[in-house]
Amino acid sequence: MSIPTQLKYTKSHEWVKSESDGTVTVGITQHAQELLGDMVFVELPKIGRILAQKEECIVVESVKAAADVYSPLAGEVIAVNSELESSPEKINQDPYHAWLFKLKPANIADLESLLDAQGYEKALESEAH
Repeated sequence: MSIPTQLKYTKSHEWVKSESDGTVTVGITQHAQELLGDMVFVELPKIGRILAQKEECIVVESVKAAADVYSPLAGEVIAVNSELESSPEKINQDPYHAWLFKLKPANIADLESLLDAQGYEKALESEAH
């Protein structure tokens, strides 16, 4: 499995892309979508919602299970990928382009608390044992 090196990650399988304007884009990883299987529904957060770090903010449902997605950083939701409401399967097709939401972080320095690609790979290895 290829883990993009330009992103940050959480142990709960969210990816975070730092944008040039100081915002971040959030999605779920290849590993997460493989565990869940074919996506059938995504409940996105409301724009303007203030999230705490690690707060449950999205529900994704697949043919296998429903799962919560957590906000990797504290901040305000500034955009959601509304395409996923009618086409949740896009997460399965390309999880690193089918982003879920964009966030204006309360503290951009909190990005440093997230895993890099190598750290995420190690977390996956320890999860497998």
